[in-house]
Amino acid sequence: MIVEINNVLVSLDIITECFCCDLTKCKGQCCIEGDAGAPVTIDEIDEIENYLDDVWPHLSASAQAVIDKQGVAYNDPEGELVTSIVNGKDCVFTCYDNLKITDETAENGTVTVNNCCLCAYERLYRQGKTKWCKPISCALYPIREKKLKNGLVGITYNRWEVCKDAVAKGKALNIPIYIFLREPLIKRFGEEWYNELCNVAEEIKKQGKFE
Repeated sequence: MIVEINNVLVSLDIITECFCCDLTKCKGQCCIEGDAGAPVTIDEIDEIENYLDDVWPHLSASAQAVIDKQGVAYNDPEGELVTSIVNGKDCVFTCYDNLKITDETAENGTVTVNNCCLCAYERLYRQGKTKWCKPISCALYPIREKKLKNGLVGITYNRWEVCKDAVAKGKALNIPIYIFLREPLIKRFGEEWYNELCNVAEEIKKQGKFE
């Protein structure tokens, strides 16, 4: 089932299915698995290139070599612009660090994930060293966006075995995808659009479409 909200076609499972990233289990595998990079726009490529000198020291030698050869992005087999990758899968902007995250089950409320896979841009952004974080496609995952005809946009839930622990955690905490991704959805489509999405979700609940 699809619902339309201000020219955005929303797959119903974005409302009905649960999801919550569990970095203690996956350690950011979505950045290093798959056969293509993250979808990017022309404007995002400009941002990536603007701050490339800042992230360059944090990239692997293999990633630097790929960027030197083909640039920060390329067209995938479907003609979509995506970030460059290393060895056919790893995003070139991958880096690793020990990451402290909130965990309500831990004794002090936090837990450290050792050798967690991170976006080099996001790490510097969170350190206040850049003004750009990462492509919106990364922030929105597991939602995928596709441009359609007549100015419409479609968003769907991309199911991936890599994220099985996120599905389990989301179900345990009862966090629907659209709630988990509140901030990136607002960033992409605006707060008014997001509020309408929440209204639609409440109507679907009343109709007994999901618990």
